[in-house]
Amino acid sequence: MARNIEKDALSGVETTGHEWDGLKELNNPLPKWWLYIFYVCIAWSIVYYVLYPAWPLGKTYTKGLLGWSMRQEIADNMAAAKAGQAKYLTAIAAKSVDEIQKDKDLLSFAMAGGRSVFNENCAACHGAGGQGAKGFPTLADDVWLWGGTTADIYKTIQHGIRADDGDTRATVGVGMTAFGKDGILTKEQIDQVSDYILSLNKKPADAAKAAAGAKVFEENCVACHGDKAQGSVAAGIEVGAPPLVQANWIYGGDKATLVETITNGRAGVMPAWTKRLDDATIKQLAVYVHNLGGGK
Repeated sequence: MARNIEKDALSGVETTGHEWDGLKELNNPLPKWWLYIFYVCIAWSIVYYVLYPAWPLGKTYTKGLLGWSMRQEIADNMAAAKAGQAKYLTAIAAKSVDEIQKDKDLLSFAMAGGRSVFNENCAACHGAGGQGAKGFPTLADDVWLWGGTTADIYKTIQHGIRADDGDTRATVGVGMTAFGKDGILTKEQIDQVSDYILSLNKKPADAAKAAAGAKVFEENCVACHGDKAQGSVAAGIEVGAPPLVQANWIYGGDKATLVETITNGRAGVMPAWTKRLDDATIKQLAVYVHNLGGGK
């Protein structure tokens, strides 16, 4: 039966016969340009399915007539990048970190590579800019527990601190003495030497306690931290003891933290990166860390 065609009185366009609450739907056809584009897209998709990988087939997929693969393209690009880096990595492997610092091209390459390695392996503890965090030393200042030359930094990264490595910077499990926990100093003596350290840093401290703490410090702390609390590096002592007269503290320089540190001791650990990174990569990392703003 033929449909009774109704036209909208205002526009003269046929209606579809659908009506909602008195509103009638007009039967406006799609613009031809839109239809042509739609047909072209359909045709292009068919061509794409034939030329490129497209349909999954269980554990494999259709390869396409061109045999193109994004995975292979990435692999080729990675291989090309490695080939381009090879001459620099070979030169870095053959030179010392100090020699790398003096070579403009190698230094530029090492800084770029070191930044990438640092962000991937070191930033989680030391911060993206080497600013450090509680329990993790700053790498962008001049305070270094084991020396701040490029060679010192290189060795520290190689063998770590209290790490499972025969040449590690400090023996595993051995750190700062727990003076309170081990019964070496009384609570009163710990309180006194804490005030003494505060006084060295021009912070509010009890003068009488600080005076008594100076003797406690001389008898118990000078051997590692130096006679002026300048730290083991400045004092020429290789034990990794930090200076106690400084603006940056690994664990904190307030009275409560000083008491906690002296009472329970500290024994920070850093991995020996030779177990994870090759020598050329460690050299790049050492150069980058040295140039963060600190170093010697």
